[in-house]
Amino acid sequence: MQQQEVFASSNANWWEGGQKVKAGETFQPRKLNTPLDKLTRKQAGRRSLTKTERKHGRYIKARPAGDNLTDIAFDATFRAAAPFQNQRTEERKKLAFSIKRSDLQRKIRVKRVANLVLFLVDASWSMAVAERMNATKGAILSLLTDAYQRRDRVGLIVFQKDRATLVLSPTNSVQLAQRALMDIPVGGKTPLSAGLFMAHDVLTHEKHIHPDVEPLLIVLTDGAGNVSIGTLPPQEEGFKFAEMIAQEKTRAVVINMEHAAFDQGLAQQLADHLKAPCYSLSDLKAESLYNTVRDEMSKPSKK
Repeated sequence: MQQQEVFASSNANWWEGGQKVKAGETFQPRKLNTPLDKLTRKQAGRRSLTKTERKHGRYIKARPAGDNLTDIAFDATFRAAAPFQNQRTEERKKLAFSIKRSDLQRKIRVKRVANLVLFLVDASWSMAVAERMNATKGAILSLLTDAYQRRDRVGLIVFQKDRATLVLSPTNSVQLAQRALMDIPVGGKTPLSAGLFMAHDVLTHEKHIHPDVEPLLIVLTDGAGNVSIGTLPPQEEGFKFAEMIAQEKTRAVVINMEHAAFDQGLAQQLADHLKAPCYSLSDLKAESLYNTVRDEMSKPSKK
């Protein structure tokens, strides 16, 4: 696919003519009464529990090893072999306790990992764009306040006119986020596929350098793309990139920012291709967006 120059880094100059939107007010994030939040509230540090194939993390249970003979659970293996000792008289003439390959159990471990929340925001012109950007900035800064001691990280990609821009690389620095979010212009066309492609690239890079990260992609858009980066029609191209993200089993959420009277169902279609839920927040505020993100972070991953 031939690509146009539709990507920009956070230090790129914004295009002239866009209207600038200031960051909204932040707030002290309240704790949610979810089982995960109750569990992790007891101590600082990484908040999400995830299964790990590495030989570290808390041993919680065992299952048959099969061909995977690493990290054997000896206690579970002895329990699995114990009922068969009377049947293994020949082996027990030489051994005090007979263990066969079929008895082997391996450990299942969990460990705490950091969350990565990547916002992908449609900054093309629409009736709700100023409110959308205001709430997004307030939610990002509030998430960072909460993430500072828990090692979560937050990033922001904005797409508008003819490109996607990585406004805020994944970070847990409140100061860096404040500088990056100070002024973001809105207006222009909707390069949805460029935004999704960049989100896929950022998430792939983050997974490579942080293998245990738990990413969550938050897409705020009406779902209508009208700029392609290749030869496919804009909408078809956007759905193709959404499917790429879904194939990586990345958790995602679509926030439908279209007014109900004009909604064509495109945000829901995008969510379907992402295999993600779609929420419609007609009265979008920073705290409601923050709570939506936290609720999704508390759910089990797709892995």
